[in-house]
Amino acid sequence: MPASHKSLKVAVQMDPMTTVDINADSTFALMLAAQARGHQLWHYEVPAMWLDGAALKARANKVSVQRVAGDFYQFGPAETLNLADMDVVLMRQDPPFDMGYITATHLLEHIHPKTLVVNNPAAVRNAPEKLLVAHFPELMPPTMIGRDRDAIRAFRARHKDIIVKPLFGNGGIGVFRIKPEDENLGSLLDMFFAASREPLMIQRYEPAVRAGDKRIILIDGEPLGALNRVPAEGDSRSNMHAGGRPEPTKLTAREREICAAIGPTLKAQGLLFTGIDVIGDYLTEINVTSPTGLQQIERFDGVNLATVIWEKIEAMRS
Repeated sequence: MPASHKSLKVAVQMDPMTTVDINADSTFALMLAAQARGHQLWHYEVPAMWLDGAALKARANKVSVQRVAGDFYQFGPAETLNLADMDVVLMRQDPPFDMGYITATHLLEHIHPKTLVVNNPAAVRNAPEKLLVAHFPELMPPTMIGRDRDAIRAFRARHKDIIVKPLFGNGGIGVFRIKPEDENLGSLLDMFFAASREPLMIQRYEPAVRAGDKRIILIDGEPLGALNRVPAEGDSRSNMHAGGRPEPTKLTAREREICAAIGPTLKAQGLLFTGIDVIGDYLTEINVTSPTGLQQIERFDGVNLATVIWEKIEAMRS
């Protein structure tokens, strides 16, 4: 660790350690980088966090990590942390972005910014991936958000080939392409609306997705790395959770234009680590909850963006 940086106490709010893919998980990359820089790590899950009067507490384990399959973490004994005593909390649990997720952001506001929460919990709550992006309609493909069936049918009539997806989902789950001749839209809407009161996002299908859906990592509003995700044969989804294949890539002039347009907003809102999705010339999502891609970019480009993130955090804590 550089001598100019003190050792930070870092609590990582995430899913169970047993679910980690050590060769793909960005949270694991952040933990490895933090440890290499001399920071102390604790792990806890959202159900183990509670507000006790004015004190935000969590049942946590001190943790060490290593890139060894089958033996990649070691827990210390369980202990109760006062999260206000931490220097940093990484909010890294995966969606669904439901009331449990939203409540966690409210609880974390009791300690932020004295304890630095990455990303800013109020901004995460106010900027779920498929809603923040809607503030940049000039960068997006034709898009609607709602659950009015007539409006959805009218949107389809205009754009013919459409993508229908849950507003608060992740990983490509529940994403459907409805082609012009497809007769299943009504049944699909029945299924969605029976399961949830939430609106849907509907977008024009972009054929450019066959060449890939680009994930661009922005750190403090600056684009510092990217990878292309190519859909599996017979699938319209490019998410790596859904079988998409990562490939190396470079940013185009249009993608730099998109990043320049949204970067200042991300920085101003305290969204330190974000990942945007671009298909062809269009921005489709701004991922702020638990963005991925750090390990793939390091393999392709040799750039350790996890270290860059910690350098930013250390500067903010100094």
